[in-house]
Amino acid sequence: MTRQLTPALLLAFALTAGLAAHAQQEGLVPTQALVNVDAKSVPPAGPSALTVAVNDRKQPLSAWEPVAPASAQVALLIDDGLRESVSRELDNLRSFVRTLAPGVEVLVGYMQYGHVVAAQPFTTDHALAASTLHLPGGLPGMSASPYLCLSDFVRNWPESGASFSSSSPGASTQHKARFILMLTNGVDPYNGSASIMNQGSPYVDNAVADAQRAGVAIYAIYFGDAGISGNSADSSGQNYLSQITQATGGVNLWEGVGNPVSTAPFLSKFQSAIAETYIATFNAPLGNNPPRDLVRVKFTAAKTKLRAPEQVRPGTVE
Repeated sequence: MTRQLTPALLLAFALTAGLAAHAQQEGLVPTQALVNVDAKSVPPAGPSALTVAVNDRKQPLSAWEPVAPASAQVALLIDDGLRESVSRELDNLRSFVRTLAPGVEVLVGYMQYGHVVAAQPFTTDHALAASTLHLPGGLPGMSASPYLCLSDFVRNWPESGASFSSSSPGASTQHKARFILMLTNGVDPYNGSASIMNQGSPYVDNAVADAQRAGVAIYAIYFGDAGISGNSADSSGQNYLSQITQATGGVNLWEGVGNPVSTAPFLSKFQSAIAETYIATFNAPLGNNPPRDLVRVKFTAAKTKLRAPEQVRPGTVE
């Protein structure tokens, strides 16, 4: 005899299934973040030597491994509106790309009118990537806003299909370790005046959140734009670059006045930073929808200076 389910039982089953799905959605999921160890510090030997606080609650680390060259992607993003004086840096930039550690995937792209134009996808052929470097267009405002370009790029990150994660038990399968080096003046012309009285930009905030969701560590080297100059513009751009690099676990490598005499020492520091970066694996609570999909994280270790993103997205990163 077949028993028919009453509407009340059907509703009960639906509610139970919904609650179970909700509980699973709100549960803890394996999560990874890039953590840089200061060059003057001794790297923690293993996960037990570190502490991570997720939304102010301590969580144990399940894995702690250095980023291998074959597990890293580097995007060199150049503002296409830079002054023509950046031509003196082309040899330094080519040398930087050619001397990346074997196995590192690199992409050279130019920030134009709100998006990034790349001559080739991510490649381990560093000589080929270096050959695509050329003088920027040098027209005022060619990037539109470097932060619109950045958001568009990280949201549509060109994948190679390789894995970010380690082979440790419990580690989640994610993308390769992602690094961006921006060469730009950092000014956001879409936010209006570049004065010290107008420093809150929603486009910078959006780029920060987009980069955090994509698991990207952003580094920057300031260089002047063809159409925007003056102390206010310099200060505004530097402030924004410091904001976005710090929030994603990177560094604003040049914070001086005007253009750097040479980008070579900063390019070298960036290469060292990649070699000093580790993948930390831990559990984080899975939220519902943006902006709740980001959680606060803070890493600490005894007698060690660490640099990490201020927020991460729990679970696998698409």
